[in-house]
Amino acid sequence: MFSTAVEAWQTDENIIFGVHSKTAPLEWRNNGVDQGFHLELMSRIGQMTGKRIVVRRKTFQQLLADVHDDTSPIDVIAVVSPITIDRQLSQSDPIYATHAKAYTLQGKAFVHGWHDLIGKRVAIKKGAFVDVYLSGQAQEFQRVDVDLYETGFQQLISGDVDVVLAENFVARRLQPLYPSIRSSSDPLIYGAFNFVSNHKNARLMAEINDALRQLKLSGEYDRLVNKWFGTGREKVDLSNTQQRMFWLAILVSVISALGMLLTGYISRSLHKRTLALNLELAQRKRAEHQISSLSKQFQSVLDGIPHGVTLFNREGKRLWSNDNNNELLTSSELHFTHGDTFQLNSTLVQVLDNQTSLIADMAYRTQFWQIQIHPIGNDQAVILLEEATEQHNLRQANDEASRLASLGELSAGIAHEINNPTGIIIHSIAFFNHALKDLQQATDAYQKQNPFWLIAGLEPNRAMTELQLSSLSIEEGAKRISRIVNDLKRYALPTITTEHQLLDLNQVVKVSLRLTANQTKIFRLSTQLNEPAPMIMGDAQQLHQVLINLIQNACHACKPATGDDSDSDTISIETSTSEDGVSLTIRDTGTGMDSTTLQRITEPFFTTRRSCGGSGLGLSVCSRIIKEHMAEMQFSSRLGQGTCIKIQFLSVSDSIKTLKLLSLEQDT
Repeated sequence: MFSTAVEAWQTDENIIFGVHSKTAPLEWRNNGVDQGFHLELMSRIGQMTGKRIVVRRKTFQQLLADVHDDTSPIDVIAVVSPITIDRQLSQSDPIYATHAKAYTLQGKAFVHGWHDLIGKRVAIKKGAFVDVYLSGQAQEFQRVDVDLYETGFQQLISGDVDVVLAENFVARRLQPLYPSIRSSSDPLIYGAFNFVSNHKNARLMAEINDALRQLKLSGEYDRLVNKWFGTGREKVDLSNTQQRMFWLAILVSVISALGMLLTGYISRSLHKRTLALNLELAQRKRAEHQISSLSKQFQSVLDGIPHGVTLFNREGKRLWSNDNNNELLTSSELHFTHGDTFQLNSTLVQVLDNQTSLIADMAYRTQFWQIQIHPIGNDQAVILLEEATEQHNLRQANDEASRLASLGELSAGIAHEINNPTGIIIHSIAFFNHALKDLQQATDAYQKQNPFWLIAGLEPNRAMTELQLSSLSIEEGAKRISRIVNDLKRYALPTITTEHQLLDLNQVVKVSLRLTANQTKIFRLSTQLNEPAPMIMGDAQQLHQVLINLIQNACHACKPATGDDSDSDTISIETSTSEDGVSLTIRDTGTGMDSTTLQRITEPFFTTRRSCGGSGLGLSVCSRIIKEHMAEMQFSSRLGQGTCIKIQFLSVSDSIKTLKLLSLEQDT
């Protein structure tokens, strides 16, 4: 057994989890047992990823040094990071929120903000999230580095420092040990617990993130938070509580042992005096009562579930249900959001044959529903039906907000484009009016009488030519203003219909380039538009939104053009036709993306530009729009070599055939 344990210890399936805290309820050791929120959460993640969690206890500074060392055996630690600053390590999603406050001796003035710390001696734990937050910032107080928050509290009592900036959970544990110290401020820094690791463990951190998100979606994460941190109450010191519970458990065990002895004696006495038939009858009645009670409880739970639950067999016969909406399952108006009509019997047979669950979004008249079909034993399936109209409306609102956000980003460029033709108009009108004033006093006869007469300092014939050119300039400027404003209005209009029309793809590209002209003018931009112009079926407004978003992303990834064109990045846009249909390609030679980022770019709210104001909705909305156009968006990118995005549309004839088939299936 010892050899087997050693071999299991040395396998690659271990995660070495470094801990340092003695703070309940995070991570601490009591009676030789490691426990706490971080440890139980990491243990659950280990079960989900198929890895064994091995705990290593070290000091906080040793663990920080280990995660920065590529050769260290420590894989993961749990630390607090400021919410606005990421550590220079591979970092997980937030685990739990916390904050740091100022702590002073009793009777000292309240700290209202950072300005109250000017000139004071402030104790800061080296490497903690307070230290990370203050790194690189101007500090108008005298900083005193300590190895532990407890050391800072001791220096506060001895008068070596004036204030301790401490993390909330640690300070709450220490305050009962130092009654002369009090909390003297509101939260000054907000942070969140994260799992962090060396960048060599990026794949491991991705697995931890996936497991953490599954725990959050399943509700198990909330159960752990409620267990360790409590809901609506302060968590007690679990070490002392466990000690008391231990002695209480011993007392209960003694009483139980005495009770068992007494029960054994009575049972033996009754056994001698009770017939075997009566005993068997009593046991059966007890079992029947338990079964009846359990059945009622189970029925009560199922009836109380807010979602519709229905049990079917392979033939489509309803065996049990708590749902009042079962008529939807057999209605011809219930269909998948992509258009196919829902067929109950055929779908049940498919799920049972494949033994795979089906989860899909459905539409019924003006409502939206989510259906889940899961195979269970005895050739039966359970159907969960939940109305999702509100979630669908919220998703549409997010899409609209994303489009309007892009419009706001373009407003500065549009204003610039409007100013240029306006200047041309003003200049031309001034010249035109000046010339007209001179011409009002002139006639052909006067020209014959005075051959040296000039109009606006020019010969009459030349002046008339200039007037004509100015008039053309006015007209061109006005047309340019009209085009830009009209394009902007069409882009800003809300989507009213989902019916697609015949579109010129080259014209879609030109309109999008006019709307982004102020952003692309500082880059090397090239276009190669197929002639004759490729035609597609689609919604021009939505395709403008997609192309504008992709052009803006390319601009963010590229360096602006300088005097030396060889050192600047290039953005190119190309349209083409082939046997497979029509394609639109956007390439850039910018920073590019790694494989991890590339896999997640269409996830809602995922962005690499959070600090620059990115919402993470742009490519998610673009992906949805492209799918609605029955098209496919392909991404390819490498770090330092740029990105290529190709959108493949169906030909007009194929699009019409597909739309007719969808319409025919809906009618059927």
